[in-house]
Amino acid sequence: MNVEYVREALDLARQGRGQTSPNPMVGAVVVRDGAVVGRGFHVYSDLKHGEIVALEQAGGQARGSTLYVNLEPCSHQGRTGPCVDAILASGVTEVVAAMQDPNPMVSGQGFRALHQAGVTVSIAGEFTAQAEKLNEPFVHFMRTRKPLVTLKAALTLDGKISAPDDNEGWITSEIARQHVQQLRHESDAILTGIGTLLADDCRLTDRTGLPRSRPLLRIVIDSLLRIPVHSKMLDSCRDDVVVVTTSAASADRRKAIEGRGARVLVFDGPGGRTDLHSVVDWLGREKFLSLMIEAGSRVNWAALDADVVDKIFFYYGAKILGGLQSLPMAGGAGRRRRVDAIGVHDLIVHNVAKDEFAVEAYVHRNR
Repeated sequence: MNVEYVREALDLARQGRGQTSPNPMVGAVVVRDGAVVGRGFHVYSDLKHGEIVALEQAGGQARGSTLYVNLEPCSHQGRTGPCVDAILASGVTEVVAAMQDPNPMVSGQGFRALHQAGVTVSIAGEFTAQAEKLNEPFVHFMRTRKPLVTLKAALTLDGKISAPDDNEGWITSEIARQHVQQLRHESDAILTGIGTLLADDCRLTDRTGLPRSRPLLRIVIDSLLRIPVHSKMLDSCRDDVVVVTTSAASADRRKAIEGRGARVLVFDGPGGRTDLHSVVDWLGREKFLSLMIEAGSRVNWAALDADVVDKIFFYYGAKILGGLQSLPMAGGAGRRRRVDAIGVHDLIVHNVAKDEFAVEAYVHRNR
């Protein structure tokens, strides 16, 4: 096993960012007699999995070769035939994968089928964590049947997201905001609250200009359907906006919003609010692998308090607002005791730009 080819398979897989959902990113390298004879990666619109692209490029040179791939080859019929069958037909004699597929329809079956047919199979364990991180939303979805929920926020050093009087300007730099666009590009859905929409008249679009396998689904939490029918969100709707409300909302307002092309979902929660658990469950049923929350103080806390957030990505600008009226990242009732604070783990600090950083961490879930 040559670890450099495993790294190359991972690098190839990354070229499919934003273009594979609801499938995972997969890269493959075919090596024969110490030379690469085929390379490939998956994009959803192309149908072919990364292994197939690489094998087709290799052609007859695949016979007697080693296939390096970041994820266990599939063994079931989906939109395409099983990759295992194509591997066996090509004459590949060894398969090296970075991780086992968490999909219950595969999960070791691909490896077993290859092994039973006489193909040498091994897992490059030193790359497993990296491979899981690469396909984090897919891995999470396959294990939970729910999207990976990331709470994103831009904060001052003292944890504020909004000033009491004037919020013109930005907390973070253009570089940080471009990074946020990359996160949006890699997300299947994005959610905000009606308060943020009314204050900013935001679109919440993916502005990277990069190709996607599916449109970024934009979700607005709006318990009384206060969204203006001529907001930028609805003006830009192309079957990619969902407004989540409650049964207390006006039927006439619902009809008007649906007339603009948006879908209205009714999910009643406690206290007359929308139920965030139902939103996440619905996204899971629709096979959305990831959801990013970009909202205000109240929705941020509601999501954390409801225990639907899996990870955080906080961008910190080199500024201090201070004051009791500047809004914190998460408002609401909060926790009344330190011992009840919501904990995070596996924290990573990213250098974003000069005097700016971001914190990525995973939330301790109560499940």
